[in-house]
Amino acid sequence: MNLEIREFAVKNIAFGDETRYIDHELTLNREEITRVIKKDMRVSKVEIDLARPGESVRILPVKDVIEPRTKNEQAAFPGILGEFEGIGEGITYALKNCAVVTTGPIVGFQEGIIDMSGPLTDYTPFAHLNNIVIQIEKQAGIEPHEHEEVVRLAGVTAAEFIARCVRETEGYTKKIISWKSAYELASEYPELPKVVYVYNCMSQGLLHDTYYFGKDSKKMLPTLVSPLAVYDGAIVSGNCVSPGSKTTTYHHQNNAIIEECFKRHGEEICFIGIVLTPLMITLEEKIRNKEITAGLVELIGADGVVQSQEGFGNPTTDLMMICEALEKKGIKTVIITNEDAGVDGKSESLPDGTLLADAVVTTGNSNAMIQLPPMKKVIGDLKSIERTTGGFVGSVQSDGSLLIEVHGIMGSHNLQGYSKLSAVTV
Repeated sequence: MNLEIREFAVKNIAFGDETRYIDHELTLNREEITRVIKKDMRVSKVEIDLARPGESVRILPVKDVIEPRTKNEQAAFPGILGEFEGIGEGITYALKNCAVVTTGPIVGFQEGIIDMSGPLTDYTPFAHLNNIVIQIEKQAGIEPHEHEEVVRLAGVTAAEFIARCVRETEGYTKKIISWKSAYELASEYPELPKVVYVYNCMSQGLLHDTYYFGKDSKKMLPTLVSPLAVYDGAIVSGNCVSPGSKTTTYHHQNNAIIEECFKRHGEEICFIGIVLTPLMITLEEKIRNKEITAGLVELIGADGVVQSQEGFGNPTTDLMMICEALEKKGIKTVIITNEDAGVDGKSESLPDGTLLADAVVTTGNSNAMIQLPPMKKVIGDLKSIERTTGGFVGSVQSDGSLLIEVHGIMGSHNLQGYSKLSAVTV
């Protein structure tokens, strides 16, 4: 199976009479995009703003970040915006260096912050994108779980609609990705270690959800997944987990571990598959999922595993249980996790562990404190920082600066490794 991704580099964004892409500039018709979003009658108000790298702009509370992508006949986000056929094959159009950012009145108390300039730009990749910021307000009477759905649908709808403008456009970089069965891949490189990616996704419910082909992942069992489907929007974020460790839809679309596995495929490793595993709440569910996950990995013949996490605390137990089950089968496992070691870095950093987890990549201490200077423009609600993870009453300083933990920054210690942060022992 082959997927062709046509990438259009966006160097600037602006408003205009028509949504179009010319000479690396993306022009947006604000009224047209608003009408598309407001087809959902649950949306009462839409405001669209632009935030470019280097500008004195602060965005909060951020719900999700989505890269604009579309296809021709098939749906870009299968099961959410359309049918399932043709996903992971054919042509996908992607606007690079650009994102749709959803915000508005707070949904689940764990949305985060993006600054387009200043010290925060070292902590989040989204500060370096041309951001189309969509503030969404719901109709009265909409409950929190439905509010999340309204915002989620608005984000992917806008992202897919905006990307349509490049379907007939030239000036793209073409990337062709091929995928075969695990048997065929292993046969091509018999001398290389066979590696599987265990892709843990948030599935705890109560606004901690992920959607696979439109299906709520907490209703799933661990399953084999094609990386080409992941590139085509098969996995969409629907959660309000801590912003620093949240896997946004953008992270799913540009999964850093999948990218690195492809880079090393045929040279250092033989990348043979992905197991998507829901991160559940109860011990019974965790035991069931770790047994199924380890069994699937063993079944396709893996020698080694890279395992990522989402969220912190409860999901760390899933991470460690799966790692232990794999290691007991003789499958070498590398895990990626963050640490919650307190503001001073002296607290116990992980809530769970196993002696068999002897290859751990850390994405840093989420409790580390940072002071952010005031910005000239705020898109959203500055006071919402007091009710988000990483913030507190008093976060907003008298001079307009913010004092927050790294937790509160969107994607700051992303557990797919899409981050510059780590931690050392001192």
